[in-house]
Amino acid sequence: MVISRKLVSVCSLFLLVLIVPAIAIGGLHKGISASIGETEEELQTSENTTMATNRLREIEALNEKAVQDPEEVASMVMMSIKNSTERRNLGYFSCGTGNPIDDCWRCDPNWQRNRKRLADCGIGFGRNAIGGRDGRYYVVTDPGHDDPVNPRPGTLRHAVIQEEPLWIVFNRDMVIILKQELIMNSFKTIDGRGVNVHIANGACITIQFITNVIIHGLHIHDCKPTGNAMVRSSPTHFGWRTIADGDAISIFGSSHIWVDHNSLSNCADGLVDAVMGSTAITVSNNYFTHHNEVMLLGHSDSYTRDKLMQVTIAYNHFGEGLIQRMPRCRHGYFHVVNNDYTHWEMYAIGGSAEPTINSQANRYLAPFNPFAKEVTKRVDTAHSRWKGWNWRSEGDLLLNGAYFIPSGAGASASYARASSLGAKSSSMVGTITANSGALLCRRGRQC
Repeated sequence: MVISRKLVSVCSLFLLVLIVPAIAIGGLHKGISASIGETEEELQTSENTTMATNRLREIEALNEKAVQDPEEVASMVMMSIKNSTERRNLGYFSCGTGNPIDDCWRCDPNWQRNRKRLADCGIGFGRNAIGGRDGRYYVVTDPGHDDPVNPRPGTLRHAVIQEEPLWIVFNRDMVIILKQELIMNSFKTIDGRGVNVHIANGACITIQFITNVIIHGLHIHDCKPTGNAMVRSSPTHFGWRTIADGDAISIFGSSHIWVDHNSLSNCADGLVDAVMGSTAITVSNNYFTHHNEVMLLGHSDSYTRDKLMQVTIAYNHFGEGLIQRMPRCRHGYFHVVNNDYTHWEMYAIGGSAEPTINSQANRYLAPFNPFAKEVTKRVDTAHSRWKGWNWRSEGDLLLNGAYFIPSGAGASASYARASSLGAKSSSMVGTITANSGALLCRRGRQC
């Protein structure tokens, strides 16, 4: 028995000021022009534009190297799955589920003392995202007092803007209502395990021009458009932000990002959007519900830098109240593997601008609407064009009349770039995704 659970448009270029640590927060944003200077002093528009252009080039150079050998990614993940299975056979992982991420850390009753082990459990294209593994712990104690320019110590905003790596945890259950976007800095983990943390009813998370971020164990919902305000992005820099779209998690020009075990729903725009040359991303074990345009991967049909994008979407449950874009892809390479699709109203997977989509061993349960049985949608593109796109369905379980329309000649090189881990049988999807979303972990017990 299956228990049902749960475009970005970027305006023309922008005013932007950046402080660049290793890889710093920028001021470029979907739908924004970005910032006023390091202090309160305004810089000239021409200087800002030049800095923005230079920063974009730096990020592109980084992202070109994000995933150099996708076949190596797949082989490494297969080895980790094999090792996990062998350990379970020896009795060390009697609680193993077959989900290689969870089996890597959840069986440990001392997970709370070994939190950073999570950083070694990533899979897929975002597997190298270490977040704040190499830094100290930061404990969030204050859910209120959100000051976007001068955040108080002890708040989530104060934690995420720091320059050094941090593993961010919470001392108790809390609801955090953000007045403006939570603009993160590089090498951060937000770890909600062991408590019930909601980011809701205000602004949500922006991952922009940075690297190495892990978002784990949060409830993110009812995110609103915000902006036309000053927001701090590092201890030494704040700047002007125009209107943000209201995404739950917005990934912009960033790499090595892992979004795992979150519960996301009902936001003004997307639940997870990745644009403007972002790559090396894994979206796994999340529970998506009650939303229209769930996930956008790729900025626009004309933005060809997104050809570098590689995203793994694995072990997620796409649940009740969803309509479309699970995901909607442009240009890049997308591995959709072992997900459970129990609800959609229009379509599940869509795309334009010749993306490569590798759908493997997912479970697609079509709605009762006889006109919404198709899993796929080629957006605003004639058949004469999309018939050459490489979209394939391999080992998918298609239920209640669901059907997937493949296309392309199946070029091996193209699918190699859209392969990031070994798929398990679609018959295991229910077990693998049974604990999707934010987990109910308690101290001293297996999570």
